Amino acid sequence: MGGGVAEELLRTLAPQVLGTLVRRHGAFDACEDAVQEALLAAAVQWPGDGVPENPRGWLLTVATRRLTDQWRSERARRDREAAVAADERDEPGPDEERPGDRDDTLTLLLLCCHPSLSPSSQVALTLRAVGGLTTAQIARAFLVPEATMAQRVSRAKQKIKAAGARFAMPPPAERDERLRAVLHVLYLVFNEGYTASSGPDLQRTDLTAEAVRLARALHGLLPGDGETAGLLALMLLTDARRAARTGRDGMLIPLAEQDRTLWRRDAIGEGTALITDALTWSPPGPYQVQAAIAAVHAEAARPEDTDWPQILALYRLLTHLAPNPMVTLNEAVALAMVDGPSAGLDLLRTLDGDARVSGHHRLAAVRAHLLEMAGDTRAARAAYRDAARTTTSLPERRYLDSRAARLDRPGP
Repeated sequence: MGGGVAEELLRTLAPQVLGTLVRRHGAFDACEDAVQEALLAAAVQWPGDGVPENPRGWLLTVATRRLTDQWRSERARRDREAAVAADERDEPGPDEERPGDRDDTLTLLLLCCHPSLSPSSQVALTLRAVGGLTTAQIARAFLVPEATMAQRVSRAKQKIKAAGARFAMPPPAERDERLRAVLHVLYLVFNEGYTASSGPDLQRTDLTAEAVRLARALHGLLPGDGETAGLLALMLLTDARRAARTGRDGMLIPLAEQDRTLWRRDAIGEGTALITDALTWSPPGPYQVQAAIAAVHAEAARPEDTDWPQILALYRLLTHLAPNPMVTLNEAVALAMVDGPSAGLDLLRTLDGDARVSGHHRLAAVRAHLLEMAGDTRAARAAYRDAARTTTSLPERRYLDSRAARLDRPGP
């Protein structure tokens, strides 16, 4: 088995093994450390020895032994050591699996998104415990020192412990709320990968791939949840455009100027089928509506074929379901395409006093685009410059500066 396939297998099995350990023994932080050690042992041994016939059982056995060894070394925990040692005698061997074992990935996801945690801590803990990423990998992805990310993960575990969180499915009403948090975390991870908020790279494919993988796993666990299907569809439809988003020089290419032959038709087909099906049986939610908007864009072979009236209607529905200044920005673009740039600019002015977005580079960038559509070259150039100054993404800054520079040049 190739290294890439083995790595993918480990990433898939990690949350299942961790969930089983936490369900049996509690102590989330100790179990998580034991699983990380088991993953490291597999990464060292499997390339030479081959993947065991039952890799999940192998990981579970090794992680349980690591956990037992750790507790044995802590003499103050002799009572717990005795309980774990007794439990270990009933553990399956590396190539055995207890018939009652189950996939606890959903419970683990809900635990990582416990309401006592901040969104950033939920993201970090989800990527570590469920995604199987190392602390160093997560730190690199979010451009922070490894020590900073290690502290964030450690504090998240401590907060879960202090909150008295149990490894069990929460009551139905609380489960729905926690599931929304899980979806939001996966959405944040995907967005950070698709358009990095800072740094030299526009995209981080490791994060987008991880978000899609986890969303696909969650959809498999909850096939009857429309918003889970909608989020997976949104990710697939959006990521399908990845190859067309940048040129050979790394310059960002806006949607209207992309080479649509580079869009991945397989991902578009899967995403479109998912959202089309979900909307037939589930009340529309924000992720489903966003996926529907992405599907309408994907249906257009050329920019001029885009059904902007339908997109505008969908953005208005999204505003009703989940009012948000970023939604209003996109609605303003759709409105400009339907009723002209002046209408879009009027809608943008409603955001000028909104502290959540008034100083954000995206507001200036959208205003610049609509001003350029309206023929106000001077104001558009100033808005592009303003947007370039406030973004922390180097590729976006290059793009915005290039748009301003283009308006500096006299026309033919």
